[in-house]
Amino acid sequence: QVQLVDSGGGLVQPGGSLRLSCTVSGSLFSINAMGWYRQAPGKEREMVAVITSGGSTNYADSVKGRFTILRDYAKSPLYLQMNSLKSEDTAVYFCNVRGYSDSRVLTDYWGQGTQVTVSS
Repeated sequence: QVQLVDSGGGLVQPGGSLRLSCTVSGSLFSINAMGWYRQAPGKEREMVAVITSGGSTNYADSVKGRFTILRDYAKSPLYLQMNSLKSEDTAVYFCNVRGYSDSRVLTDYWGQGTQVTVSS
């Protein structure tokens, strides 16, 4: 069974930085992409940043130039470095892995979420 644990959220002042981490355990046949999504109160979950198995990245327009998605194959496999944080970045952030399970079913796996609050 695949499990994702995301962490690193907290309270930060506008202009500050945070680094989110995601660890993945369990067995997957293959990973297509890994990413970070967020959901603010009263809003739908939205893509923040995605990195494919080939290393290509895609960012939401609202975070380009401020956020960086990193994949570390040796340790905790996924990070989101968030700089120049704004109040509108306040949300619960979720780690996501999209890949084929051992039974060859394309599946989305999610972390439990970590709260990021940007406020003075």
